[in-house]
Amino acid sequence: MLGLTIFPILLLALMIDAVFGDPKPLYRIVPHPAQMMGWLIEQLDKQLNLEEADDKSKRLNGMITVIIVVGLAGGIGWGLITLFSLIPYGWILEAILLSTMIAGRSLYEHVAAVAKALKAEKIVEAREVASQIVGRDTEFLDRHGVARAAIESLSENFSDGVLAPIFWTALFGLPGALAYKALNTADSMIGHRNERYLHFGWTAARLDDVANFIPARIAALILCLTAFVWGRNEARRSWLAIRHDAKKQISVNAGYPEAAMAGALNIRLAGPREYDEEPVDGEWIGSANEGSTADATHEDISKGLLLYVNACLLSASVIVFLTVWLAQG
Repeated sequence: MLGLTIFPILLLALMIDAVFGDPKPLYRIVPHPAQMMGWLIEQLDKQLNLEEADDKSKRLNGMITVIIVVGLAGGIGWGLITLFSLIPYGWILEAILLSTMIAGRSLYEHVAAVAKALKAEKIVEAREVASQIVGRDTEFLDRHGVARAAIESLSENFSDGVLAPIFWTALFGLPGALAYKALNTADSMIGHRNERYLHFGWTAARLDDVANFIPARIAALILCLTAFVWGRNEARRSWLAIRHDAKKQISVNAGYPEAAMAGALNIRLAGPREYDEEPVDGEWIGSANEGSTADATHEDISKGLLLYVNACLLSASVIVFLTVWLAQG
């Protein structure tokens, strides 16, 4: 299912996600693939992440966990594409499964819900909705902080939840998408820098950085190019922020799409914040642009959503181009 056939299937997967999003009624019967991956990671965490083990053993066991989870996901992917090739119109089933690896519509809906709550001046509801999609503590954020957190999540997850699955699917088909999703799920569950996971989650965190290295930079470029929809100044600000502010983030990848978004909107993201009640004295992303402000609003979220939609359309257009180009070649 690689080569010529993967791009039409990927394009159909994007269309399915855009129209239907996550089919929640189906997940009441069949668990989401990420849920099954999460269950396996949780079991391995309980069995292999032992408190009495030394740091070296924890790191080795964490590596074994990642190998099992990612290897199993990729292997199941290869088995499924073999099965789908034997079924009439099996490529439709493959596209449906691929669509569950892409978080395009669900991301839009979650972020739009934050904007809606802020517009209605329901700050408590806005904090609650934002807490479902961001890692930082939202309990004491003001409306500007909530808006910034939502925009950060939108830009970062455009890379992790949309571009990266597309990238790895384009390279390795369904096995690549499932393997990436397994790795990304492992990073979200055990890739934390706390006492329990500092060593056990080291492999998951580092490999997730590697897996997202190229997609994060492609995502930033696409957001920057999409900013031309508004004008040359917006695109110029986006590019300036990428060049000067992208490396200010603790993450080696998240700063790139965040900087692209911050520059296009002429706002500042990141900055001082809290994770698990621990303060983080982060630098501001977007400060390279004169006149940028940290006082983000629901209107900035709406503008960011428009930029996000156009970026998704541009990504889909690239897949259409590749489909036609390979078909003619």
